[in-house]
Amino acid sequence: MSISLNPYLFFDGNTREAVHFYEKVLGGKVMGIMTYGDMPDDPNHPLTDDMKNRVMHAHLKVGVADLMFSDTFAGMPYQPGNTIQIAIHPKEEARAREIFASLEDGGQVVIPLHKTDWSPLYGMVKDKFGVNFNVNVPGEQPQ
Repeated sequence: MSISLNPYLFFDGNTREAVHFYEKVLGGKVMGIMTYGDMPDDPNHPLTDDMKNRVMHAHLKVGVADLMFSDTFAGMPYQPGNTIQIAIHPKEEARAREIFASLEDGGQVVIPLHKTDWSPLYGMVKDKFGVNFNVNVPGEQPQ
């Protein structure tokens, strides 16, 4: 079974600035920046103009490492210094469910596992130690 991990840094509306700062400081290359507004409209979760401009996902390649970034979503708390999550990318959905269930034991589901526009299976869970994990089965990236 193959799995990859990377840090996921969260910001409160200034992700784009942070990505370009780390690009310059670390000598990385921005692989992509996607805003919440780039995603298909969801009538169940309408976005404000501010939310549409926030970064949903950004990817900075630094050597062989991948740094991921995002602005917090409306209603999700932001606390400086507590803004790093671990993103886990198992290739198989069964493995993703197994990992998620293990992290959920004694922890708390933040976003249940579900299909998204970018992944066949995605969810967020805080483990019993208070560490936040994004479990994301790789899928085709939206255009």
